[in-house]
Amino acid sequence: MSIEALAEVSRFYGSNKDYVIAGGGNTSFKNEEVLYVKASGTSLADAVPEAFVKLDRKALEKIWSRNYPADEAEREKEVLADLLAARLPGEEQKRPSVETMLHDVIPCSYVVHLHPALVNGLSCSVQGESAMKEIFGAGNSLFSPLWIPSINPGYILSLEVKKALEQKKIVQALGLKVVIFLQNHGVFVGADTIEEIKEIYDYIMKRLDEKINRRPDFSGETSEIPSCLAKFAEHFAGGVAGATKVYTNARGAATGSADGGGSNLQLAFLWNKEIDRLVQNSTSFKPVSSAFTPDHIVYSGSDPLFAFSMAKTEFLDDYNKHLEKFGRAPKIIAFFELGVFGVGSSESRAKLALDLFIDTMKVAAYTESFGGPLFMEQDKIDFINNWEVEAFRSRVQA
Repeated sequence: MSIEALAEVSRFYGSNKDYVIAGGGNTSFKNEEVLYVKASGTSLADAVPEAFVKLDRKALEKIWSRNYPADEAEREKEVLADLLAARLPGEEQKRPSVETMLHDVIPCSYVVHLHPALVNGLSCSVQGESAMKEIFGAGNSLFSPLWIPSINPGYILSLEVKKALEQKKIVQALGLKVVIFLQNHGVFVGADTIEEIKEIYDYIMKRLDEKINRRPDFSGETSEIPSCLAKFAEHFAGGVAGATKVYTNARGAATGSADGGGSNLQLAFLWNKEIDRLVQNSTSFKPVSSAFTPDHIVYSGSDPLFAFSMAKTEFLDDYNKHLEKFGRAPKIIAFFELGVFGVGSSESRAKLALDLFIDTMKVAAYTESFGGPLFMEQDKIDFINNWEVEAFRSRVQA
């Protein structure tokens, strides 16, 4: 059955960190009447047929004719209500992916949306669009790629893709291949068979790999906390953060207690040669000092703290200034010439923050081949930090 094939390809890519990390990415299958899309808060790596939400495509089609409020929060709230209303009987306990409308509008039976670091090295770079045209233009008989400039995810992104497909005269008729590169987001690949999906991804990854001039050096990796940071780690996890002014996370109180500061935070440490290269000074840290994609914001934060001293008084001063500036606690704390901590309410969250920071380092290195790094714009970062959808995703995967 097609839904079983969808679950299989989801696990195939979801279990490989070269393609997606944590709860990132989403997949779908559709016929003329029904769309199956990954439920929000689930992981591709663990996908089973029951992990997909079954929706009525006729009900989804009606969403395009709705007039939604201009206010972002109100608009997304109403769109979510309409998506939930499109679920077929028996699906009431599942929440469809925020990208459901985008999956529905792509005229292919299967759609696989992933966030490979190689792809984001292109999509999060200064020369991303021109490089895409050069790499995947002439001589590429598999697909004709689309480029979508940076835009907030959800309904607005889906609407923008719908317009782009119509402009290219790609209509809602199954039987086509579609590849859409999203600035600061990843790539969507659509085709009518799983074999075609894999063929396209293999081609994308091979062509990008050929263009990379520098790869991050993760040699010498260790998670052992240096002796000079051991006391700091003990104090921080035991109450340094709680002793400061506590801010709730901008995404809401439900996640604020987990990530916005507390008395029992967990730390996970990482050092390797790439990190050593980045923590030499503020300038060397700049290529990883903000967020490249929504997933980086959700799991490792949009604003890492670069600290010059682990001394309690001096660090508290840096930490409080960081809280005053951003209104939320950092999920990544880097120390001058020493290494990087992931911070979270549990050991798994702290390690997940580091996983996404590793991905950030990969993306930053790969962007050097395409004109250098291009972070998300601040208004896009603010949208994700305040978006209920991402707060839900973070809570479910805690």
